[in-house]
Formats: sequence, C-alpha cells, structure tokens
Amino acid sequence: MLKSCHYCGGIHQRNYKCPSKQQLKRKKESNDLNRFRWSRLWVNKSKWIRQRDKYLCQICLREQYYTQTKYNFNNLEVHHIVPLNEGWDKRLEDSNLITLCAYHHKMADRGEIPRDELAGIVSFIQLN
Repeated sequence: MLKSCHYCGGIHQRNYKCPSKQQLKRKKESNDLNRFRWSRLWVNKSKWIRQRDKYLCQICLREQYYTQTKYNFNNLEVHHIVPLNEGWDKRLEDSNLITLCAYHHKMADRGEIPRDELAGIVSFIQLN
C-alpha cells in the first residue's frame, strides 16, 4: 500500500524509510553516564564508599570550606575526584571516590575544592 510522505512530499510504500526524515542524534557519552549511574556496580560501590566514610561528609568533618555542621550526614553524595569524562577507567576506584554533602559536592565540581586536597583526604582514610 502506498502513502504520501510528510518529509519529502513523494509517495512511498508504507514500510519505506524516507532518507529525508531527520534522524535523532543521541549523545553516546551522556547515555553511557546515565547507564553507569543506574548500574548495580555503581549503586553497590557508592554504598561501600559511604560506609567507608562513616556516612559523613569528609569536608564538613574537617571543618573546611564554610562548614555549617561538623558531623553532617544529610544529603550525602559520592563524588568522583577525577570526573568520569576525564577518567572513565577510574570510575570505580576507591581512591577516586569520596563522600561529600550536596553543598561541598557542588563546590568540588566547580573546582573550588582542589582535587589534590580531596585525594589527600581519601589516602588518609584508606591508611586508617
């Protein structure tokens, strides 16, 4: 059965895919990141990192960078010291992960908390 095409104005078979139709371009990187963030590996690893860090923001615990509460256990997130887009192979390494509150996580993402300082805190945690 033939039908008129909305894309080129011609007439095609019903199951014909017109080359004039725009194809959606998906960002592979963002797709991979979303898939990773919901994977069982990441869920388990983030639970392990929070447990390792005693369910406390490690910056608040050290009373650095405008800390309001020393023992902050609210709104915790696991932060990648080396971002996923720069070091995909380090995404599950314990030495690249740290527990931060949402406030300090945003600061770390903006670069207001230096990476080497975060890495130093993690290495201190791992020694103890």
